[in-house]
Amino acid sequence: MRVYNGSGALLPRRYVSRERLCLRGTTDYWVNDALGRPFFVVSQTVTSGLGAVILDKIVPDLLANVPQQPTENELLDDPLLHRFTVIFDREGSYGNLLAKLWQNRIAAITYRKAVKDKWPDGEFADHEVSLPDGETTHMLLASRQTQLASASGPVAVLEVRKLAESGHQTAIITTAQRLDITLVASRMFARWCQENFFAYMLQHFDIDGLVQYGSEDILGTTLVVNPKWRSLDKDINQLQTKKRLLHAKIGAKALQSETASVLEHSTLHEDLQQLDAEIATMKQQRRLTPKKIQIDSLPEDERPRQLLPLGKLFTDTVKMIAYRAETATVGILKKHLAKEDDARALAREIFVSSADILPDEKANTLTIRLHRTATAARDRAVEALLAELNESDFMHPETGLRMRYQLV
Repeated sequence: MRVYNGSGALLPRRYVSRERLCLRGTTDYWVNDALGRPFFVVSQTVTSGLGAVILDKIVPDLLANVPQQPTENELLDDPLLHRFTVIFDREGSYGNLLAKLWQNRIAAITYRKAVKDKWPDGEFADHEVSLPDGETTHMLLASRQTQLASASGPVAVLEVRKLAESGHQTAIITTAQRLDITLVASRMFARWCQENFFAYMLQHFDIDGLVQYGSEDILGTTLVVNPKWRSLDKDINQLQTKKRLLHAKIGAKALQSETASVLEHSTLHEDLQQLDAEIATMKQQRRLTPKKIQIDSLPEDERPRQLLPLGKLFTDTVKMIAYRAETATVGILKKHLAKEDDARALAREIFVSSADILPDEKANTLTIRLHRTATAARDRAVEALLAELNESDFMHPETGLRMRYQLV
């Protein structure tokens, strides 16, 4: 959620979890791989939720660009085979979305919502789980076949549960019937790498930053929540709250029946009947009011607008390339350092440090001389990085000179 604090555009409000407030802004839907590296991003000023964006905006790009998908003949021969797997949070954990994804033979992994039952501890067995970054861990896992309801009929899913030391059971569901339960658990819990990606990009790449002033109209046929419907819905919720408080008051008076007078009881019940009548009337009005209307049917000063998208799209693309390049650099450095965070910090230091650039047209080389760091351990890691770069034998894209790196 990219919060907007300006006054140049009337953006819709939506809930921002990190602020615990409803604020104006734009929702960015990031698609990352299993290691948290960004693939692409979809920005939506007006959205109908995660499921609609996945089906309308994300799936077409994935179908066109995800490599190594099975052929149509392979899909026909194996009814349980999937093209690829998408992982998302429990916001998308409902049967209709899973069913529509499977119509394209796209498998999904997500958490199951509203789990109240507990499986017997005896069903769980210890499994070694390999994480996408190469590390391994042990988890107590169990699985069952089950079904979810959807508009097109039951959806067959595999439910995998992880038993924690506290006794809590985390429920995961997937339509990827061919995947081993250890891989299902690995991919679902590795989704936290995307949360880490968001935190890192906010701190070091300013992905929430406003890069361009100005706004533009949203397509007039776009559907938004009707302000009249929202006002009625808000009023009904307020009356429901008053009703609950009145019920509590009546209950308290019932416990004090010896001291509470008949007049007090009758007054409270009259208030309750009046509230019920008001709620019924307003519910009827809400029922007759369309929940969504087209933007162009709103008054000019109430129509949502969107921030100019091209500048943000361009900078997001540059930041994704930069992050992936940094991640590749970190992958080399962390072989020689104790922690990945140390490798990240060293990579950032290298990218902003000064260096000597020495072209040699006779030798057809372009030498980049980096200066040494503060510690010998860091120098060894940098030397290993430069040695690998030199082995890759890169050519400068404009001059054609062979790139050479040195630490001096």
